[in-house]
Amino acid sequence: MSDASARRQDLRARVEAVLEEHVRPGLRDDGGDVELLGIDEENIVQVRLLGACQGCSSAVYTVTMGIEATVKSHIPEVRFLEALP
Repeated sequence: MSDASARRQDLRARVEAVLEEHVRPGLRDDGGDVELLGIDEENIVQVRLLGACQGCSSAVYTVTMGIEATVKSHIPEVRFLEALP
């Protein structure tokens, strides 16, 4: 495994851990969830909102002010989150 691949795998594991510990409990309380789709070479994290969070009028706020802020506070090298359908 190359160094870049190992770093991306490590970053993915850390993002997944932050989502599981700090983000998913609140989303699940509201009937939703978030799926980590991937992380590109520029440390842009792609996620998909699931359940009640899909199509919610607060989805943009949830992603940017909630999920992105939480992930970036724990993992500063993440540039931003991108919500995909």
